[in-house]
Amino acid sequence: MALENVSLTYRVNPVLRNINWSIQTGQQWAIIGRNSAGKSSLANIVAGSAKHFVGQCTIAESVREQGIAYVCFEQQKMLIERDKKLDDSEFRPDANDPGTTVRQAISAGQELNQETLAWIERLGISHILDRGIRFVSTGEARKTLLAQAICQTPGLLILDTPTDGLDKRSQQTLQDALNFLLGKPKPVILLYRDIKKLPEGITHLLVLDQGKIVAQGPKHEVLALANVQQSFAHARHRLVELPSNAQDADTATHQALILNHVGVRYGDDVILRDLNWIMGKHHHTLLAGPNGSGKTTLLSLITGDNPKAYGQDITVFGVKRGSGESIWDIKRYFGVVDAASHLNFPPRQQTLHVVISGFYDSQGLYQKPTDSQVRQAKAWMQSFGLSALVNTEFDTLSFGQQRIILLARAMVKQPKMLILDEPTLGLDAVHTQQLLDAIDHVAQAGHTQLIFVSHSVGEYPRCINQCLEFVPHESGYHLTCRNLAPSELP
Repeated sequence: MALENVSLTYRVNPVLRNINWSIQTGQQWAIIGRNSAGKSSLANIVAGSAKHFVGQCTIAESVREQGIAYVCFEQQKMLIERDKKLDDSEFRPDANDPGTTVRQAISAGQELNQETLAWIERLGISHILDRGIRFVSTGEARKTLLAQAICQTPGLLILDTPTDGLDKRSQQTLQDALNFLLGKPKPVILLYRDIKKLPEGITHLLVLDQGKIVAQGPKHEVLALANVQQSFAHARHRLVELPSNAQDADTATHQALILNHVGVRYGDDVILRDLNWIMGKHHHTLLAGPNGSGKTTLLSLITGDNPKAYGQDITVFGVKRGSGESIWDIKRYFGVVDAASHLNFPPRQQTLHVVISGFYDSQGLYQKPTDSQVRQAKAWMQSFGLSALVNTEFDTLSFGQQRIILLARAMVKQPKMLILDEPTLGLDAVHTQQLLDAIDHVAQAGHTQLIFVSHSVGEYPRCINQCLEFVPHESGYHLTCRNLAPSELP
């Protein structure tokens, strides 16, 4: 494979500039760079999904015949959008359309052979084969798409940050699987934001920054370059200044959450069993546990998005669930950043409008905002260093930039509780630290409590003082709750 003088412009914005790069037989490459470096754009050109570029991209005939598989979050988003369009729940007796199941996604309608079953077992997803891919966790969906790609036996496999969204055990499992694949003769291209997470089997690196090549060559030589190390340095950003309206919010007067003997079952699958939890007035809670343990289900009960919340003993800021409140009465308490809302956001939305939509808890802006709402949205964007993106379209931004935009969206109405489900997913080290500092600053103001979900060790805001953890048990998962000192963060 070879690229000669490749450049790409997306909606008048230059994304790649004069890329010259080739892969020789026996080489295994990783493309590394921070958010907006151009990694995904380059991968799209190689995969054949980006057509309107300048220059030459030559793919070996043998690779073209076997095909190129590209695993990324955008692929998951397209699959979810397709299933939503085809959803026929309202016409079914059980009012439930699972959509594309994990089994169907992996097998493409064919019988699962022994090699495919071995990969399913290796990736730990055999227990979710008959669930709809829309209804599994982010990490489980990630592993499903990887299994699908591997079992296609493509001539070239491209994986975008493959360990994102996976719990610690799954990350190690996947690292072992990646090293197995990298030891095979077929080429694999990996995309990473962090040089510390590179698998051992990578032999060569291509380093990008703002669409330009910084360095390329054998891994050990590239990592020794001072300019490469500097481009991945963990620069500390100054703490953001909160908009003035953030100081006017009410201080909590009730326990934030009280859950008594809460349980959730789908058919024969028990997701939550006899859950008891009190989140106090001053708690900022870390929600921890393996992929598929029930964390997302728990969050959906709290926010009212899951109908199984009704008829259960759940109290939110002094209001018992099912006491006559509407879904909008519930949602006004919460600002949410999660994979589901990210993946479901409609295209071609102006970034400022995405932030303003947080006032209405809508996926996009469909009504004229007030002048006050526009001012507040711009103030929050300025607080998070996003002012330059006010007039940019949301879907032209990198995945990491979109995440920070969604944090501003969650904060515009100054919610009593901010729910952050893997908020650092898709962020490089610098933007991760910027986001965590911003979250700590919000918590320090004393008007907003946090529920923070993360699989990445050390990627927690410093304000966390409670941990609710799903621990594997012979009958599923057992929940433990403990208060934490800063030095006790897992």
